[in-house]
Parts: sequence; structure tokens; C-alpha cells
Amino acid sequence: MAILEFWYEFASTYSYPAAMRIEQLTSEKAVEVKWCPFLLGPIFKGLGWDSSPFNIYKSKGAYMWRDMQRICDECGLQFNRSQIFPQNGLLAARLALAVRSCDRPEFTRQVYLAQFAGGKDIGDLKVLETILDKMNIDPATTLIVSGSDKIKTALRHNTDKAQEKQIFGAPSFITPDGELFWGNDRLEQAVAWCVR
Repeated sequence: MAILEFWYEFASTYSYPAAMRIEQLTSEKAVEVKWCPFLLGPIFKGLGWDSSPFNIYKSKGAYMWRDMQRICDECGLQFNRSQIFPQNGLLAARLALAVRSCDRPEFTRQVYLAQFAGGKDIGDLKVLETILDKMNIDPATTLIVSGSDKIKTALRHNTDKAQEKQIFGAPSFITPDGELFWGNDRLEQAVAWCVR
């Protein structure tokens, strides 16, 4: 079975619809998804940006917010523009690596829903604890694991690996032969490439 790497950042708007769509698309084509959370901050700093390009370039940001509303409407997803952008996804990313790999997809979706459908601050510990609790994952234990050197190293490793793979934004998809596809609108193309 082909494996499609799904590289996502919790602060990324376009990663939200991708996370909500990817498993249905890949299951129809017998493609397995490897969920790879990483941080865009270090990558942006390497490009000389101190914030999201959607904040740096105002017209680009205005377009993105309107585009997100259109995409979510088309996909039947709720969308509420967050007052904080980009949000701090560090703890969420560590928690995504701390939960069992079989729980990572659902945890990821729930974080995106909290942020982009519920308008919640995913940098708020209580928001993340509520998600874990609803998933019957012990928040206290998982938070301890998420703060371990092992998980911190794993997230740094993912971010370094993303840079090595020339990833510059999220969501990004990498096929088994190393082909890179960037953006929610390239998800179908990435899946098709996996099975061609």
C-alpha cells in the first residue's frame, strides 16, 4: 500500500480542510496516510519572515480568509475566523506526537475544529485538555509525555525533516517517490500521483 505523507502545521488555515478530507480520499484509493505535524515558524524565519505571509502581505491575507470561507462552505465545514492568527500550535503539535499514532488523525481533526470551527485558542491548555478528555485520552499523562525530551526532539526532527524535504508551507503532501505537493487544492493530485 502506498503511503502519502501529510505535513501539517496547526496554525495553518488550509491544513484544516485538508485534515478533514484526506482520509476519505485516500481510503477510496487504498493509500495510507502518515500524519506529520511540524512547525512552520523556523521555516518562515529561514525565509526572513517574522510572521505568516498572510499577515505580512495584507491583500494575500484578505484573499486567504475569503478563500477559506468558500472552501469550507463547499466542503460543508464550519468556519469561524480566529481573532488570533497565527495561533500558537506548539503544544498541540507536541500532543499530536504524544498520543498513540492511531489517535493522531482524530486528535488533529479535533484541534482544527476547535480552532477554525469553534473559534477557540489552541494555545490554551484547557482547550487541548478538553479535546483529550473527549477522546478518552488521559490529559494529565499525555501532557507529561508531551513535555518529555523524546517528544520535543521528535517535533524538532519533524521540522528539520520538513526543511530537508524542501517544504515551505502547509499543508504539504509527499508521495512515496518524493514528489512534493503543496496546498489543500493539491490533495487530489497527490493521491492520484501515489496510485498512478
